[in-house]
Amino acid sequence: MKLFTFLPLSSLLLVTSFIPSSYALPNPRGADKERLPRFNFNSIISEEKYFIEAGNGIDLGHYDKRYFQGLIDYDEHRATLQHLIRSYLTVFREELNIETWLAHGTLLGWWWNGRIMPWDADLDVQVSAEALSLLTKTGYNMTFHDYQYTSDDDEDGKGRKKQGSRRYLLDINPWSAERSRLLGLNVIDARWIDTSNGMFIDITGLAERDPDNMPGVWSCKNYHRYYTTDLYPLRETEFEGVPALVPYSFNRVLIDEYGTKSMVQTEFAGHHWVPGVKAWLKDLSPDASESVQPMMSS
Repeated sequence: MKLFTFLPLSSLLLVTSFIPSSYALPNPRGADKERLPRFNFNSIISEEKYFIEAGNGIDLGHYDKRYFQGLIDYDEHRATLQHLIRSYLTVFREELNIETWLAHGTLLGWWWNGRIMPWDADLDVQVSAEALSLLTKTGYNMTFHDYQYTSDDDEDGKGRKKQGSRRYLLDINPWSAERSRLLGLNVIDARWIDTSNGMFIDITGLAERDPDNMPGVWSCKNYHRYYTTDLYPLRETEFEGVPALVPYSFNRVLIDEYGTKSMVQTEFAGHHWVPGVKAWLKDLSPDASESVQPMMSS
């Protein structure tokens, strides 16, 4: 399968500059926020955080407490994320037949070179709220999925790639049916969790929360909003070597979330972009950052 062919950045910026101001998304933290459907205030009182991480901060905050075995080093961290996203995309496409697409920093990594950015601490994908409901109703919540893989780099001593398997848990938040943000404790609707170490993919559901007043505006609980034409029809592509989907107007989605700087900045988090190999490489200077951290913000 061929990767989607990108427009040069100069052309991309030229196209987006002609988008009329009336097309701008409603300000998620502006006055229009009060137009969203009223929620049950009794839910606020009873809301408890469902997903519990191993701790706070960039490092511990990206491990599920139930399966946490200790922090993973730089090299294993990226390999673990690769297995996570490959298994997730493959299972959702081939076994569950559920439409899912790349989002946030994961989508930005795809834009650069179709790969995870090496400093990313976790991965983000989106589905429709209806898909989450369907998965729950059909009994796929709290199901385990075994995934066979071939290592990208390691060899077995005989010149052959190492084979392995990992088990993943699809855990859907019982608060996913509640489309209001409430106290913000359950903005993540589901997770795809590596049971060997606790690392995960965040899955968020999008829905038209106010079709009468804001038709065609899709949003999650974390104030990210998209027009239907931003998302659909989803584009077929590849990510980390497996089939994947991305939003139709991926350029608009990324610029709206991160700004144009994220598409031209070639140094970040102790890494630099090398055009010749189309990859982010770790800086070799002594003060280069050893940690993994999220791109810009999400």
